[in-house]
This record gives sequence, structure tokens and C-alpha cells, in this order.
Amino acid sequence: MCRGLLLLGVISGVLYGGSLDQAVKLYHGTDYQGSLAVLTGLPEKGAAVFDLMGKNYYMLGDFKKASEVYEYAVAADPANSEYENWLGRSYGRRAETASPFTAPGLASKARQHFEKAVALNPKNRDAVDDLFEYYLEAPGFLGGGLDKAAKLAEHIGELDSAEGLWAQFKIAERHKDYGKAEEQLRRAVQAAPTKVNRIVELAKFLAKRGRIEESEQTFQVAERVTPNNPRLLYHRAETYVRAGRNLDTARDLLKRYLTESLSPDDPPRSDAQKLLKQEGG
Repeated sequence: MCRGLLLLGVISGVLYGGSLDQAVKLYHGTDYQGSLAVLTGLPEKGAAVFDLMGKNYYMLGDFKKASEVYEYAVAADPANSEYENWLGRSYGRRAETASPFTAPGLASKARQHFEKAVALNPKNRDAVDDLFEYYLEAPGFLGGGLDKAAKLAEHIGELDSAEGLWAQFKIAERHKDYGKAEEQLRRAVQAAPTKVNRIVELAKFLAKRGRIEESEQTFQVAERVTPNNPRLLYHRAETYVRAGRNLDTARDLLKRYLTESLSPDDPPRSDAQKLLKQEGG
């Protein structure tokens, strides 16, 4: 009898692990509904399952459900910095879409979880970056502020010199010191010349400053670094749409983007579809 129970436990563990692996693959293939279907069918749910469920809900835009599930993940593993950070992200996105009455409380919860995530693991780059963005964007009465962002930027520089320069760029841009902002961003690009996101950010910055030819040249540099990069397609199209120029090219880029095999790190397909619809594509 005992041997039978032991064998049953081993079989259950193998099946459970296989199902979780399947759910992970579906998630990385951006089939969030399919991943959730696998996860909700599991008879037992631990922290790892709640974590993946929360990511799926988040990517589907159901931020309330994501925060609820991540509360379970944090309760199951309270020392996990990643879970705390995703819980903060979920509350942050809820705050962005909430009424003026509930948004401040949700934003404060987001900050608290970001801060706890960094306290649990000061080297968690995602958590540090998310807290930096919060301090940069949120007003003082919600715990934000450029002074806090500047202090955290120093820590970012200690973790990664190129990212520290990017953080200094963001602070200078917020102070409307565009000369210093450009200098810091260019230094960040030089420090990590293969990081296409920073090259794209420079192209977008130049476009916002009305320096269209330089912006186009910078987009071309990014394309040479990583040809057919999905994020490059999206952000180039977004830049054109925001500026109201090259709209035929923007539609073509968005259509190409929608045919790409995307990852959870890429902008959601729904965002590309909204931009395309906006331009009559």
C-alpha cells in the first residue's frame, strides 16, 4: 500500500511538472489563454504556478486578477523578490486604469511592493528599474520624486554602468535639460553598442526634438545591429504615428510586427493593433 502511494506521488509529480513546462512554453509563445487553461487545471497550485498565472493575467490586461493571484504567490513564498515586483507591477497598472478615488491607494501599494522587492534583493534589476520608474513618474504625495530617483540611479550605475547612464538620461530629460539628456543617452549607447533598445530610445528622443534626419539614421543603425527585431519594428512605427509622418511605412511595419513570433518582452499585439486601427490599417 505504501509503495503504491509512493509510486502515485512520483507519477503525479511527473505529470505536474510536465503540465507546468507546457504552460511555460505556451506563455513564452504568447498564448496566455492556453497557458492559463493548463494552469487552472492543475490539482495543486504552489508559488510557481501562481507566479505564471499572474504573468498570464498581466499580459492579458486583467491586472486585478493578476494582483489577486500574485498575493497568493507572495503568501506562499514571501522572500521572493520577483513575486513582490510583479505584484507591484500589477497594482501599478491597476492604478493607471482606476478612478481618481482608488488610483492613489493602488499606486501606493505598487510602490510598497517595488520597495520590498528591492529590499529583498538589491540586485534584482527589474525591481530596481521598476522602482526607479515609479520614483521618476509619481508625485511626491504618492512617494515619488526626482531626489529619490537620483539616489536610485547611483545604485543602478553600480549594478551596470551603461544602465546608470540611461537612468541619468531619464532624470536630465525630466529636468528638461535636453543637452545633458542627449549626452548621457549617447554615452549609454556607446557603453552597450549592441543593446538595440537604447539605440531605439535615442532615435525616439531625436524625433521628439525635431531632428528627423538624425532619428532616421539612428533607426538604421539599430536595424543593422539587429535586423528584423520585433521591438524595432514596433517602436519605429510608433514614432512615425506619434509624429504623424511616414504613415504608410508605419502601417507596413505594424503589419510585419503582427506576423512576428513575439515574446512576453515585446509590446503586446493589442498595442500594435490599436496603432494600426488608429491609422486606418
